[in-house]
Amino acid sequence: MRAALFCLALAGCGGADSTGPAIEPSAHLPPETILAASNIASCGSPNDEATASLLDSIPGTVFAVGDNAFPDGSGTAYTNCYAPSWGRHLARTYAVLGNREYASGTSAPAFDYFGDRVGPRGLGYYSLNLGNWHIVVLNVSNSAAFTAGSAQSKWLAADLAANRKLCSLAMWHKPRFFSSNIPGWTSNASMMALWNQLYSGGVDVVLNGQQHHYERLRPMTPTGATNDARGIRQFNVGTGGESAEMPIAIAAGSEALSDAFGVLRLVLGDGTYTWDFIPTVPGQFTDVGTGTCH
Repeated sequence: MRAALFCLALAGCGGADSTGPAIEPSAHLPPETILAASNIASCGSPNDEATASLLDSIPGTVFAVGDNAFPDGSGTAYTNCYAPSWGRHLARTYAVLGNREYASGTSAPAFDYFGDRVGPRGLGYYSLNLGNWHIVVLNVSNSAAFTAGSAQSKWLAADLAANRKLCSLAMWHKPRFFSSNIPGWTSNASMMALWNQLYSGGVDVVLNGQQHHYERLRPMTPTGATNDARGIRQFNVGTGGESAEMPIAIAAGSEALSDAFGVLRLVLGDGTYTWDFIPTVPGQFTDVGTGTCH
């Protein structure tokens, strides 16, 4: 569960060090487990403690996928709400910036709390290698857009071009496809440029977190086509504890959907991955499956 490589947003990943070649898939490294959720901590809810209690007994690398400390991602919210629950796993946590991290007017408290585990200060995008997989974390929230040709877009292109892992996963807060509580709202066109880059770069899996539910979508192209072997499988993991809701507008590619609180466990293998949603209430809901990298 220790990251084999942590790449700052100022340069792409190059392998065991910044100048050498990346580790090839033929290294056949042991599987790595990641545990992910977003919309996590609120001082007014006990559910973040319930999801943190799941983490207490499950080994792996933790990813907090944005909107980590309600209501505003301030230093007070991180100290009083996030730290008592998910904060006890800080040493094994990487973080994503969500719109709540900007709600106080600055994302500085998130950088103060997570350090470089949320990327270079002021940027919030980075990458790392875990076992046989390359992980890309992007800064795309309501307060940080992704546009073709931007500094983040250029960094992503270089990072994906330098990657030599067979399998890759990208995560950020604001999804491309999703179910929602707004009739007719199941996709976000502003994410098209990002999906185009990930699709071209051969990314296998995407994790998002803005919607307050769990959802697995079938592998899709940037336009939503499902008949392409290079389609990206997307998970929404907005189940960390702050609140949950069951959507009424269901995305065309939705394959599993729940308003249960819990965490997603992904076991990243050598050319394969398995997923397992673990609810805080035993037996309430589960979603288990396996996939193969492109």
